[in-house]
Amino acid sequence: MVDLSVNLAGLPLDNPVVPASGTFGFGKEFKDFYDINILGSFSFKGTTKDARFGNPTPRIAECKGGMINAVGLQNPGVQHVIEHELPEMQAYFHKPVIANVSGFAVEDYAYTCALLDKQEQVGILEVNVSCPNVHGGGMSFGTSPAAAAEVTRAVKAVTTKPVFIKLSPNVTDIVAIAKACEDAGADGICLINTLLGMRIDIKRRCPVIANTMGGFSGDAVFPLAVRMVYQVAKACHIPVMGCGGVSTAADVIEMMMAGATAVQVGAANLVNPYACKEIIEALPAECEKLGIEKISDIIGVV
Repeated sequence: MVDLSVNLAGLPLDNPVVPASGTFGFGKEFKDFYDINILGSFSFKGTTKDARFGNPTPRIAECKGGMINAVGLQNPGVQHVIEHELPEMQAYFHKPVIANVSGFAVEDYAYTCALLDKQEQVGILEVNVSCPNVHGGGMSFGTSPAAAAEVTRAVKAVTTKPVFIKLSPNVTDIVAIAKACEDAGADGICLINTLLGMRIDIKRRCPVIANTMGGFSGDAVFPLAVRMVYQVAKACHIPVMGCGGVSTAADVIEMMMAGATAVQVGAANLVNPYACKEIIEALPAECEKLGIEKISDIIGVV
């Protein structure tokens, strides 16, 4: 029997499959399709200090090889998550969950992470530094090694649980940013977030989404994600969660061979609500075909 277990920065997972934030909500919608406790864990909806309505609609559009979204971090705010979502989650998910956190200032990140760090259900804090820095001219924290490191230090100063920094691929040197986060105390790196993309409705002569541009994700980004996971895993000494275009068990294995300890599944969940279940069920046979007895043995073998 294939051993699918992995250890993610001290958090044991039954398998490496983790639905990505923004594609799985708080798990409520998916629990009616299958028992989500088969997952290694899941990263819940990106949470900010205050509630956010998000961007105007339309804000999601299909395109070749994937989709573009500009949801705008719609969420009920951290207090609501703590008072309602996490207590409700206890009834249907019985493993530690990954808390995805976003912010628009360093203080936002520290405030939200400090509160979520105290929650029993939270096993890992996943800090999304792809947000616009309102005090830095609107550029994403994740485009600058110094800014990403500043967020990392601020969060680590107020938390005790493992902190993974989720990086944007919309940069020139992903390794420099990852290493800056590691040096600032990050316990792990998650990559990649979405690529900045755009589509135009040629009949209406306007962008297909109201925000003009949005995050491009789906099968088409997989090779780029594998490349970045490989580069960061080789350069850093902390675990990596790979994300971007993963839709099959073979993709999970490939991402792990590139250096990922766990693998997030994003857009595939929106196409097929059973995507993660099917990947987990297919993993043992896929491993057996490749002579893999323990999946953790293949992490970073390339």
